[in-house]
Amino acid sequence: MSTQSVMREPRDADAQLLESMGYQQDLHRRMSKFSNFAVSFSIICILAGGITAFPSALGAGGGFSISLGWIVGAAFATVVALAMAQIASAYPTAGGLYHWGSILGNKGYGWVTAWFNLLGLVLVVASVNFGVYDPFFKTLIAPLLGLDTTNWGLAEQVGFISLFTITQAILNHKAAGLTTKLLDISGYLIFVIATVLTLSLWIYNTTPVDFSRLTTFVNFSGKEGSMWPESGNSVMVFLAGLLLTVYTITGFDASAHTSEETHNAAENVPKGIISSVLWSALFGFGMICTFVLVMPSVPDAVKQGMGFFSVLLDSLPPALKAVLGIGIFACNYLCALACLMSTSRMMYAFARDGGLPMSNVLKSVDPVNKTPGPAIWVSCVAAVLATLYADAFVVLSTACAVFLYISYVMPTAAGIFAEGKTWTRKGPFNLGGLSKPIGILAVLGGLVLIFVGIQPPNQKVLYLIIALVAFLAVFWWGFGERNRFKGPPAAK
Repeated sequence: MSTQSVMREPRDADAQLLESMGYQQDLHRRMSKFSNFAVSFSIICILAGGITAFPSALGAGGGFSISLGWIVGAAFATVVALAMAQIASAYPTAGGLYHWGSILGNKGYGWVTAWFNLLGLVLVVASVNFGVYDPFFKTLIAPLLGLDTTNWGLAEQVGFISLFTITQAILNHKAAGLTTKLLDISGYLIFVIATVLTLSLWIYNTTPVDFSRLTTFVNFSGKEGSMWPESGNSVMVFLAGLLLTVYTITGFDASAHTSEETHNAAENVPKGIISSVLWSALFGFGMICTFVLVMPSVPDAVKQGMGFFSVLLDSLPPALKAVLGIGIFACNYLCALACLMSTSRMMYAFARDGGLPMSNVLKSVDPVNKTPGPAIWVSCVAAVLATLYADAFVVLSTACAVFLYISYVMPTAAGIFAEGKTWTRKGPFNLGGLSKPIGILAVLGGLVLIFVGIQPPNQKVLYLIIALVAFLAVFWWGFGERNRFKGPPAAK
């Protein structure tokens, strides 16, 4: 057998599997196993959510919410990832969760899953790029450039976020090969920066190490700097702290959305989903526990809110602080680049089946670059517009995680009932006899994380969910979408 035929076989097998689900190979399969891992690992990005959501956990149950909270939340996320990975192995398509919901449930179930997933992904791009701007650019990079950000307001915010998002759209549309390489680099860069940051904080630490900080529960709800209203219910306070994990370890469905661009997708996509969650959980745990152990005072850090991170970096030499600041900014920019890739692939796949307004446009693929150009640019504009709702930004950033976990739970729940009945063909990654138990645990764990995301002061997220469900119900039954929308071919 020639080298050329060996190189062709995985691509042909992938194309044949895709054809069996009713689709042609329109996107370019340029992603390796590591690239598929890197896109999800870049979106999870412990240097994004692990920093920006840290105050929410610390302001709940102190160091106890950070350490045990991360372990519990990461365990939930891992179980959800295992259940999703098994389905992704059987149905490796760009539509991901939308296809799974349709095939394992029905077209209406998949249609609702698609809307929650797509809106969650748009809000992920918005929230990450908002974080790229503030605090990482405005607080860390701008001072290095000699820029005074004291009087910066909405105009500067919109301008910089638009610039970041547009450049990410250009890379996704016109330089897909470069984008894949950048995300590969991002996979390594997050490991390196997180490790250097953690070690540097230990090397230059002047705070006496007290490991009891990680095992002592202190109820900071209602205290100055805490985002949580006062509560005497310790269980609820602890659960509130899980928001750190909910917001950080999410977005790993990106491995599924890039299935049609990944070689040997049925094997590599589930590996990408699971490994991105496990490595993020491991490195993230070491990093956030270090934050707690080296900060001068936990109560003071709660009062400082996001300012806690600047205080930690101030303990480092100026040159090292500058290098880490630039590295963290770059990781967050690449995180948003990966988010936009995932969002656009989901939008493209949903439009391919006629699920969106202007589907004929949104399903178009650039004939030269083999990328879904219109879907990329609509995702870009939608994400920028979402950041304009600045007064409710915390709600929107929480909503992105909640919406995504709803879309994770829906096909997993459908799979529990479909397995052995309508779902008889499994992929190479198969949980075997553990399939249904893990599926049930995944649904329960996902529901816990969703529950955390709708607690006060984020109750507006619940209102958004109710409003979206009401809107979709009217559109589905009132405007005849159930008759027009046919769903994915494999669901028929």
